[in-house]
Amino acid sequence: MSPRKSASEPAANAAPAREATEAASTEIGAPLFVASLGVRWRDLDAFNHVNNSNFLTYLEEARLQWLQNVRDWYSEDAMPVLAASQLQYRRPIEWPASLLIELRCARLGTSSMTIAHRIVDAAHPDCLYSDGHVVMVWMNPATGKPVPLPAAIRAAAAGRADS
Repeated sequence: MSPRKSASEPAANAAPAREATEAASTEIGAPLFVASLGVRWRDLDAFNHVNNSNFLTYLEEARLQWLQNVRDWYSEDAMPVLAASQLQYRRPIEWPASLLIELRCARLGTSSMTIAHRIVDAAHPDCLYSDGHVVMVWMNPATGKPVPLPAAIRAAAAGRADS
């Protein structure tokens, strides 16, 4: 078993990636939402760190928590689907860990929204585990065709309290 590194220890090559990501996040603006999640023992793989697929589960949970705070984002004629996901793994997450998942609006289209994300250590927010973005498209489930973004999503993305 290899010696564990503390979450506060910087990764050898993480600084340039973190600086680039922090610059991108600053340009995008304030977070839409920050979710707090704990790493579960079952999230670990044979190498005693969080399995890469669980990063996507953490992001999904953060998006769902955000959407729970937005009224009228879903109807039988308009619901979101994940159209694309992109993520960079910056460093492994070990157990135990408390995480913050930051969501930011990177782009609003007619029927889609690009959500930038960062997964950081809750105790050491400069410790970046992962970053990237996802594209959510609102579609009509009966036709499979894109539909305009709900007004509540546009309002929430703009940071207005009426969402």
